[in-house]
Amino acid sequence: MKTDWFTLQNADILDTPAVAVYTDRVIDNIKTLVNSIDDVTRLRPHVKTHKSAEVTAMMLAAGIKKFKCATIAEAEMLGTVGAPDVLLAYQPVGPKAVRLAELVQRFPKTAFSCLIDNATTAKQLSDIFLERKKNIPVYIDLNVGMNRTGIAPGDAFALFKTCEAFEGITIVGLHAYDGHLRDTDMAVRTQRCDEAFAPVEKLQADLRKESGRTLTIVAGGTPTYSIHSKRKTIECSPGTYIYWDSGYAGTLKEQNYKFAALVVTRVISKPAPGIICVDLGHKSIASENPLTSRVTFLNGGALQPTGHSEEHMVLKVEDGKEYAVGDVLYGVPYHICPTIALHDRVAFVEDQKVKGYWTTLSRNRKITV
Repeated sequence: MKTDWFTLQNADILDTPAVAVYTDRVIDNIKTLVNSIDDVTRLRPHVKTHKSAEVTAMMLAAGIKKFKCATIAEAEMLGTVGAPDVLLAYQPVGPKAVRLAELVQRFPKTAFSCLIDNATTAKQLSDIFLERKKNIPVYIDLNVGMNRTGIAPGDAFALFKTCEAFEGITIVGLHAYDGHLRDTDMAVRTQRCDEAFAPVEKLQADLRKESGRTLTIVAGGTPTYSIHSKRKTIECSPGTYIYWDSGYAGTLKEQNYKFAALVVTRVISKPAPGIICVDLGHKSIASENPLTSRVTFLNGGALQPTGHSEEHMVLKVEDGKEYAVGDVLYGVPYHICPTIALHDRVAFVEDQKVKGYWTTLSRNRKITV
């Protein structure tokens, strides 16, 4: 009898809660991404979702050579696997700038770069690299409406001019992350994305006229990838595509990726009629969303979460289905990225069997640098 694609034939060896990564689906998602764009050199995927050297190696094998990350540990992970081009999509402040300089020295075969959005930090970064007789390429981080980081595009021209005097940095590009644009209506999302991107294009043109150089634009994330990928001269940075999750599957209907990482959990108690408890606590699945938007069980029927604590998730059985203590459930996280960060390793699955484990290497705040 054929079993569902997610069912593990050797689930008895897997201690729960755990994350199971289905390698064939990861490979399919990478292929889908590569085939979705006209030129693989315009891909700069974010590694924050998987944080894994093994998955990065799969991407390298598919011809992806540029990467984006958010932490020094993620940047170091990319250096250890020989990623040729790594953008730290974060402005390094304080000790992070020193650690970045150490990474540049430690991994000379990787071209590292980072973000800046103000002259003070840019000067500090320049001084740190100049002291080491180095120069770091930087991208101006633009605030295109998310109001999290960045400088308004209208103010970035002056920042560019100021930074030209800093010998330890070289401005090579513009970074525009529009993660706030998640409209389910593709037409609305496209209109809002185009409106947010227009000042970025104008800034690029103004700087070209001023300096004679065309700065590279790195734009978007998973929600706007399908829009930005049609702009022929920019680099695109999806991240969640690699494992996918129920949050984006419900919002981004135009993107055809597969669930490739599931949380595996067991029924550990039946405390009252119609109620089961599983070992999927706060420590094992992202819990920033409302209780009803944290996990969907592929083989769980109508289960309604009613309680969640550090080691337990309580579920109301709404369809009368019978569960036994020890039953295994397979869940799709609503938000996969912080879920992966809760696990120091993931089980990788081939032919419906756990074959081994991958370390979630850059979940650490620090690896060596």
